[in-house]
Amino acid sequence: MSGRGKREREREARAAPRGAGAAASSSSSSSSSSSRGSSRSRREGEAERSRGRREAERDRGRREAAEAGLALPLPVDPARIKREAGAGSWGGSATPTGPVRVKREREPDGDSDPEPEPTVRYGRFDPEDQRSRHCPYLDTINKSVLDFDFEKLCSISLSHINVYACLVCGKYFQGRGLKSHAYIHSVQFSHHVFLNLHTLKFYCLPDNYEIIDSSLEDITYVLKPTFTAQQITNLDKQAKLSRAYDGTTYLPGIVGLNNIKANDYANAVLQALSNVPPLRNYFLEEENYKSIQRPPGDIMFLLVQRFGELMRKLWNPRNFKAHVSPHEMLQAVVLCSKKNFQITKQGDGVDFLSWFLNALHSALGGTKKKKKTIVTDVFQGSMRIFTKKLPHPDLPAEEKAQLLQNSEYQEMMVESTFMYLTLDLPTAPLYKDEKEQLIIPQVPLFSILAKFNGATEKEYKTYKENFLKRFQLTKLPPYLIFCIKRFTKNNFFVEKNPTIVNFPITNVDLREYLSEEVQAAHTNTTYDLIANIVHDGKPSEGSYRIHVLHHGTGKWYELQDLQVTDILPQMITLSEAYIQIWKRREEDETNQQGA
Repeated sequence: MSGRGKREREREARAAPRGAGAAASSSSSSSSSSSRGSSRSRREGEAERSRGRREAERDRGRREAAEAGLALPLPVDPARIKREAGAGSWGGSATPTGPVRVKREREPDGDSDPEPEPTVRYGRFDPEDQRSRHCPYLDTINKSVLDFDFEKLCSISLSHINVYACLVCGKYFQGRGLKSHAYIHSVQFSHHVFLNLHTLKFYCLPDNYEIIDSSLEDITYVLKPTFTAQQITNLDKQAKLSRAYDGTTYLPGIVGLNNIKANDYANAVLQALSNVPPLRNYFLEEENYKSIQRPPGDIMFLLVQRFGELMRKLWNPRNFKAHVSPHEMLQAVVLCSKKNFQITKQGDGVDFLSWFLNALHSALGGTKKKKKTIVTDVFQGSMRIFTKKLPHPDLPAEEKAQLLQNSEYQEMMVESTFMYLTLDLPTAPLYKDEKEQLIIPQVPLFSILAKFNGATEKEYKTYKENFLKRFQLTKLPPYLIFCIKRFTKNNFFVEKNPTIVNFPITNVDLREYLSEEVQAAHTNTTYDLIANIVHDGKPSEGSYRIHVLHHGTGKWYELQDLQVTDILPQMITLSEAYIQIWKRREEDETNQQGA
């Protein structure tokens, strides 16, 4: 018994310090819980005070916006409180077993001013974004590299949808979203100002807001020039020089066209047509042809649109450079002609002129007989063609005489319209003269015009039959085109006739070539030259140049690709003229010439 009592006393002695420790730990835990409670209350007080400061800031912002008349977006509390439930049972019971924890985002310092944020609604720009009128990157625009003459395609994706032009380097990029080529270009090269080539709106990337500034209007005018009726009327009355961005001066309408490779034949024809005032005035105002309805899938109207754009660029008095590239116009020609006329291959100017006028007339809604367009109003005349069939030359004379009595071999007359008159040159000499030099013959213009006097007969041969034809004019158009036939094609090669045509620059009267019954209806039959296209060199390797009259100054200019020089009228007649455009004098002009 004594030993058992001793062991019990030792067990009680060992348990006494353990109880004292438990009491001490319980007292310390109570003190720590009280300290945690005080810190939590302190944090809640700070949160209340910061929330009050934010409310005061928002109220002050609303008052200032109301005074300035601005509409602010709905306020969003930047300190979003997220409550997370404690760890529950794996069965997903709704009642949390752990304590509720409160997670707060970092709160801004109450002393610092809030940063201004762009106003964005539904992923789009608010038109009231104040950065639009104070873009800091406008001084990075480089106008010397801007060229809007080329096709509006993205330089990376080659897409023509939603294309933007970088106004710092001049390249084209698609889109302005986060993964678009324009956005990536702006981040990679720090080019920030872009122009939408369709809507003509300016944007700053990657900040993605619209730029509104009146100093950018000259860029949109170069991209899409417009003309008022008063400006169009004054084009032929003024001789004011314009200054390009690089300092060079030029006359609107008398500017060079870029020869991309071998398209000078088309450049000369387009330059000549751009100096025909009625045709030019029609295409300078887009409203004249904008509402023309074409069948679905018709690509020919593209020719009309591109020709109008080229006219407005040629006559733009506020261009950044003193020349124009007809790239888009020529691409439309290649497409619409099914590659009959190309940029990389030399073509014939007369063939191109004939196709282009007829294609324009058709695209504008014109027909062969009834419906007229600006093309037929300006260039179309009419004539009578007398045709007589000839018997075969190998037949005996008696049989020939018998055949001539048949109705098939009697002369027939038809009325026909024309866009241009083809003038035939006499055959060039084949042999050299006594000085061992080839004589270049000369012929007066009135000699080759005798083809249309109604009396001169010319024989036309086909594979089976021969015909005699004579022509007589019945209607003279306001603008008359002469095509001098210099090239003769056979099965082996193309031969060029170098005969020089002697013609006066002004005062060519064509009354004698009209039939007697229609002469009274034509009060004015006197024409003056306004454009002269020249072909130099060999038939397949030659080049084209053009002489045009500027109506405002009354001076003649020679244009060959990008080169523009003034020329004396006496020098024009010494060239190998190929295509000429003559303007009929009106009554007031005739009176001035007579005075």
